Amino acid sequence: MPSNFNPIRRLALSMGAALAVISIATPVLAQTTWPTKTVKIVVPFAPGGTTDLLARAVAPELSKAFGQTFIVDNRPGAGGNLGADLVAKSAADGYTLLMGTVGTHGINKSLYSKMPFDPQKDFAPVTLVAGVPNVMVMNADKARVLGINTVPDFIRYAKARPGQLNMASSGNGTSIHLAGELFKSMTGTFMTHIPYTGSGPAMMGMVSGTVDVMFDNLPSALPQIKGGKLKAFAVTSSQRSAAMPELPTVEEAGQLKGFEASSWFGLLAPAGTPADVVLKLQQETAKALNSPAIKEKLLAQGAIPSGNTPQEFAAFIDAEIRKWAPVVKASGAKVD
Repeated sequence: MPSNFNPIRRLALSMGAALAVISIATPVLAQTTWPTKTVKIVVPFAPGGTTDLLARAVAPELSKAFGQTFIVDNRPGAGGNLGADLVAKSAADGYTLLMGTVGTHGINKSLYSKMPFDPQKDFAPVTLVAGVPNVMVMNADKARVLGINTVPDFIRYAKARPGQLNMASSGNGTSIHLAGELFKSMTGTFMTHIPYTGSGPAMMGMVSGTVDVMFDNLPSALPQIKGGKLKAFAVTSSQRSAAMPELPTVEEAGQLKGFEASSWFGLLAPAGTPADVVLKLQQETAKALNSPAIKEKLLAQGAIPSGNTPQEFAAFIDAEIRKWAPVVKASGAKVD
């Protein structure tokens, strides 16, 4: 795993030999006849965002591997909770899966006063698909008109004109939202938050100039950055991204020590899904993510492929819930 997605690297180091033993000593499992029909991957956000892009990259590979169709079903709403809850309450037969995110399985438990599902108890983790940094972007035309070319320029402008700039996100409490809230709290700036139902619709608002700034996932923002529609200032990870090595981190560009807000995406099944089905899914997903074509494609988009074991992914989710709880509290963000 490349070193520039530190939460994953730190977790891998801390888990040590124990998980290596688990992954090697996989027990002999009773074989389930699966799949015999179409499998649905629920994306709990609108089309066009990174969650959707990763699901659509993985689905055809799994279709080829298993000889059955894997389709993507977008179910946006409630910061990803609507789609995640649909999967949590689906039959545990391997035919309804979730492309979960740091929002649905890391942040929302601390953000929402009442959750419709338990992210740890109601799911069988399959594998972490990828981790990505977020990127601070602004509508390119507006940035040019206002003379904002760097993170310090942005901070100076926003401080002098509190509330005049607005900030888009893919929904309340998503990593995109919280990255912006963390930025606001660490810089003493104020921007009006405008939540959308996914990164795709938010990006349309950015390109049209309806909204000014966004801390979007790098893969979904990259085409608009390269197309000149968005001005990229910095990545939100603790280290620079291989996809855009010329961009500084927010920490170094804005002299904001400790600033880090990255995202991740992974496959999950309803709790109780047969263990051999989960293992088959993990193995074939890992194989796809490690194939040269898919791996190079994801890295070029700024995503860092994983494919870890179900046990490793479960431990990672537990660690992420603990990590984000104090961040949510400090941000003051809350959804009733």
